[in-house]
Amino acid sequence: MSHKDVLKAAGLSEAEISGGTLAVHSPIDGAEAAKVRETTAAEMPAIIATSQEAFKAWRQVPAPRRGELVRLLGEELRASKEELGAVVTLEAGKILSEGLGEVQEMIDICDFAVGLSRQIYGLTIASERPGHRMMETWHPLGPCAVITAFNFPVAVWSWNTALALVCGDPVIWKPSEKTPLTAMVCMKILDRALKRFGDAPEGLVQLVIGGPDVGEALVNSKDVPIVSATGSTRMGGIVGPKVSARWGRPILELGGNNAMIVAPSADLDMAVRAIVFSAVGTAGQRCTSLRRLIAHNSIKDDLVARLVKAYGSLPIGDPRKGTTLIGPLIDHASRDRMQAALEQAKSEGGTIHGGKTVATGVPQGGAYVQPAVAEMPKQTDTVRTETFAPILYVMGYDTLDEAIAIQNDVPQGLSSCIFTLNMREAETFLSSVGSDCGIANVNIGPSGAEIGGAFGGEKETGGGRESGSDAWKGYMRRQTNTINYSADLPLAQGVKFDI
Repeated sequence: MSHKDVLKAAGLSEAEISGGTLAVHSPIDGAEAAKVRETTAAEMPAIIATSQEAFKAWRQVPAPRRGELVRLLGEELRASKEELGAVVTLEAGKILSEGLGEVQEMIDICDFAVGLSRQIYGLTIASERPGHRMMETWHPLGPCAVITAFNFPVAVWSWNTALALVCGDPVIWKPSEKTPLTAMVCMKILDRALKRFGDAPEGLVQLVIGGPDVGEALVNSKDVPIVSATGSTRMGGIVGPKVSARWGRPILELGGNNAMIVAPSADLDMAVRAIVFSAVGTAGQRCTSLRRLIAHNSIKDDLVARLVKAYGSLPIGDPRKGTTLIGPLIDHASRDRMQAALEQAKSEGGTIHGGKTVATGVPQGGAYVQPAVAEMPKQTDTVRTETFAPILYVMGYDTLDEAIAIQNDVPQGLSSCIFTLNMREAETFLSSVGSDCGIANVNIGPSGAEIGGAFGGEKETGGGRESGSDAWKGYMRRQTNTINYSADLPLAQGVKFDI
C-alpha cells in the first residue's frame, strides 16, 4: 500500500492530508505523506475556553458513566487496531509488530481506566474528636494538556486521556509535529466512541497541531491546570518551571539513560535476548531503551562477543516487512547525532562495533543504521548523555556496589535492571541502596513496561507518573473532609476557646 492508501484506510480524507502548512514525512523513505493544517496561536484561547466549558459539564457526570466512554473507545480501538498500527509504522517508522503493540497498549489502558472509574477511592480516617468522622474525597481538577513525542505517538496520549476522562478532566492534545497523522486518526476513532456515548460535552477532547507557540499557549494558561509533557530533558526544563510558576501541575516524562547490570550468575542466553530487544527495538528510540550495559569483568568479553554476533544477524530495512527487526531512525538529523556520538565515544577511548549507515537493501530516503556496541573504558560524558539511537555502551565492574554506583551516576533516572540468579544481589538492587530509578527490574530488560504499573522516573526524567497503579491521582485534587455529627464542638489538639 502507498502512504496515501494507508491513511485513507485509517479514515483520513484527501482534504485532511493536503493543502496545509505542516509537511509530514515518513521515516520509511523520507517521502512527504501529507500536508496538514496547523492550529494558530490566535485560536488557542477559544480552544482552552471550550475545554473549560466542557469541564463544567463533565465533572458532574458520575465516574462510572465517564468510564463508559473509555470502554467504547477501547472497543473502537480494537476494531481499528490494524489500520492505526499501520499509520504508526508509516509515521514513526516502527516495525509492524511494534506498531500494533502500541495500539494494544492503548486498548489495555482503556480496560484499566474502565475499572478505575468505579475505584476512585478515598480514605476514611479516625478522628481524635468524639462524634467526628474524617475522610478524603477526590475531585476532577480541570483541563489536561497532553504534549506527546514522536516515539510513542499514540500510546502516551491514551495513558493520559483514558485516566483524565474517567477522573473528570477534558483533554487538549498537542502531538509532535513529526507525528500529527496518528493523532488525527485517533481523533476519528474517538469521535466514533463519542457518537455511541451520546451526551458528552462539546470539546471534551480536542486536537491542536503546531509548533512551540501552540505548546506555549497550553503551558502558560492558568485555565489548563494539568500539563503532561513527554520529551527531552531540555524541553521539560522549560515546561516544568513555567507550569509550576502559575501553580499548575506538571507531569513530566523526560530523558532516560537506562542500564542493565549483568552479574556473574546471570543466565547469559536470557540476558542476550533481553539486551538486544531493549537496545535496538524501535531503533533505540524508546525512552526506556537500554543504553548502558554494566557487565561483570569475568563475563564481559564473552557477553560482548555474543552481542556483536547477534547484532550482525539483525534484519534492517523496511518496517512494513514482517521479517524486519530494525526500522529507520525518525530522520536524518537523528542519524547524524548518532554518528557524532560514536565519534565522540571513540575519542574517549571507546571501541565501536557496528554503527554504520545502511544504504543498500533499504528504502531510499530513510535514515537506516546498524545498531552499535561501544566498549568503553569507563563512564564518560558521552555515556552519561542520552543519544536517541541504537547505541549500547558497555563497561565492566568488579563488585555489585561498584555496578550500582555506575548505574546511578547519570543525570537521568527512568528505568534499570539487573540479570542475576543471586537473591541477595537482586534484592539489594531493588532496595533503597540500589537503583535510583522509577523502574527497576530483575531478569527482564528496562523496556516494555506494562500499563498496570505507574510509569515514570526520577532526577532529570522529571518525576512524573502516568498509566497504572495510583497515577490517576495526578489528574485529580484531594480534599480532606471532617464531619461533626455530635451536638458539641471540640477543637483538635485539645485547644480551648470558650466564648
